[in-house]
Amino acid sequence: MTMISEAELLALVPTQLYINGAWVDATGGKTLPVYDPSNGKLIATIADASPADGKAALDAAVAAQDSWARTPARTRSDILRKAFDLVQTHKNEFALLMTIEMGKPFNEALGEVGYGSEFLRWFSEEAVRVQGRYGSNPEGTGRAIITQMPVGPCFLITPWNFPLAMATRKIAPALAAGCTVVIKPASLTPLTTLYFMKILEEAGVPAGVVNVFTTSTTAAVSDPIIADKRLRKLSFTGSTGVGQALMRQAADNVLRTSMELGGNAPFIIFDDADLDKAVEGALVAKFRNIGQACTAANRFIVHESLAEEFAKRITKRVSEFTMGRGTEEGVTIGPLIDNKAVAKADELVQDALTRGATLTTGGHKVEGAGSYYEATVLTNVQAGSKILKEEIFGPVLSIVTFKTEDEAIDIANDTEYGLIGYVYTESLSRSQRLIERLQTGMMGLNAGVISNAAVPFGGVKMSGLGREGGFEGIHEYLSTKYTMTPNPFA
Repeated sequence: MTMISEAELLALVPTQLYINGAWVDATGGKTLPVYDPSNGKLIATIADASPADGKAALDAAVAAQDSWARTPARTRSDILRKAFDLVQTHKNEFALLMTIEMGKPFNEALGEVGYGSEFLRWFSEEAVRVQGRYGSNPEGTGRAIITQMPVGPCFLITPWNFPLAMATRKIAPALAAGCTVVIKPASLTPLTTLYFMKILEEAGVPAGVVNVFTTSTTAAVSDPIIADKRLRKLSFTGSTGVGQALMRQAADNVLRTSMELGGNAPFIIFDDADLDKAVEGALVAKFRNIGQACTAANRFIVHESLAEEFAKRITKRVSEFTMGRGTEEGVTIGPLIDNKAVAKADELVQDALTRGATLTTGGHKVEGAGSYYEATVLTNVQAGSKILKEEIFGPVLSIVTFKTEDEAIDIANDTEYGLIGYVYTESLSRSQRLIERLQTGMMGLNAGVISNAAVPFGGVKMSGLGREGGFEGIHEYLSTKYTMTPNPFA
């Protein structure tokens, strides 16, 4: 699987904060533990930043901003491209590290390395393509120069479920645009970001351009950074509730914000769908990353003529999953991130069963070490069940049925969220209607996985604002400036 042992890899991962080009201990020497969710064992003890450390990180980013903004775009591009190459060189180490600290199977982690590293390559190419325009005003009295400028120092807050991809998806466009950053990875899975910082350092990122802190007291350290008038951009991926609180804080200084928040993705299977394709798409849309993804299909809305057969096929496939530690060969389902996640999944399953749902496989917490929950399929889920309203974030597939297209759309849109939807149909006209009627920022049409660095990722409604990836991604870190000059011929 990999040439390096777990112990050797963990010995290479920094455990300090990275501020102004140096690895430093937290003020006061405080530390926090990191555990392996597959067995509950301690795998690392890392620096636990204080508010003073957060300020030092922002100080460094502010001090480096002007010089980084003036750095030629080609130089920024070359650094990002070198970082991409280095991640590829160390892809097995990154995959193993994510498997250890987050729990996903090694092959899935390897897939994340491929996906996450592409943001480095994509934005290395976008760095040299930031454009403006020049032209006469309609009256002919002057000339307008439109330029794109870096917004300034950015604060990036990433979640635990995709440790590498969430870091690269934010850092890469910021650096490409000429912005410096302070990044705070989740305390549950901080090691990947710390290891990635070593890559950025080796790639030639100057001191102060990227600063990393880890902390167990997020609000105490983050609030002063967000309140600091020198900060100009806040990007967050996580729950809607936390995102709302951060947006309220950001309003005081009118910060540019990007918010990728919760999801409640519908997966609609129409009566003309290719059921073989729908089953395969359902498996990856639901169970990739152990169901712990904002893009995970949450509600399977299946036409009544196909519901029984779909449930039969999906139950058979899910019951054949192999659960275990992600480093073991053949494992398809790893642990959830912690016992709280297990309790949440079980609560949603039990609520659905109490309301009349049918359990066809799974449905239980796995006793023993580690935070495991069985891959589960529920049919006949009743309206009003919590599992239809709340983001599951676990390996639980719930099925409801519909009769008409309008009914399916009504069910799909009956949520405050609007990140992504999945649609399986062989009808071109229906596909076109769903593109316009489904209230989501993204849609998978006969596809269970759609994420890619070259496309804009983001949602509508309570799923957030802004886009990450694609041509749109770098503009989240740029501001438009207009300059008027006199008519040179006057």
